[in-house]
Amino acid sequence: MTARELPDDVYEESCSRLPVPKREDLPDAAKELFDYFHDPHGGTYAGIRGPGCIRLHSPELLVRSVPVSRYVRYEAGIAEDVRELAILVTGRAFNSQFEWTAHEPAALKAGVPQATVDIVKNREPAEGLTESEEVIITLGRRIWEERKTVPPELYRRAMELFGARMLVDILWLMGNYAWTAALIATFDVQVHPEKEPLLPPS
Repeated sequence: MTARELPDDVYEESCSRLPVPKREDLPDAAKELFDYFHDPHGGTYAGIRGPGCIRLHSPELLVRSVPVSRYVRYEAGIAEDVRELAILVTGRAFNSQFEWTAHEPAALKAGVPQATVDIVKNREPAEGLTESEEVIITLGRRIWEERKTVPPELYRRAMELFGARMLVDILWLMGNYAWTAALIATFDVQVHPEKEPLLPPS
């Protein structure tokens, strides 16, 4: 993809339907996050050309939500492979090309096997994986794709693996990425022009 191939209503600088806000128009706390999104070493996967730019258009929401997002991603004690798998399962449920393309490499780097990534990507059965992989995939599919109450046996397995506090945090993490997928879909956040989309057409 090149910048010329972006949809007509998408801004090149932001890769979305909303332009990058002017820094001087933001409150001070949001200015810090503006700088964070622009910093190539800041730790974001997408920088200013991603959901962070969308949230800058609601500065108070951004300032309030970033600490929670950081907590569930980096401070809650969720293992990296579990975290990235949970994000992939959520992104796949919403067919979020942007989320998937950002997080498949992160999942592989975190130790999620390529075979497991492919099972999520291709919506294949999760049997035969590790206990935690199978539970995360089955749980995410039940919640986001089937949209049904989690059955007692699956709940029991999840509780035995993660405990109440960790399970709440994992589900909040998934919900955070479901919300992000909604932003991506509404404002048509595009995969960066220099990156190859990794999610096949559904």
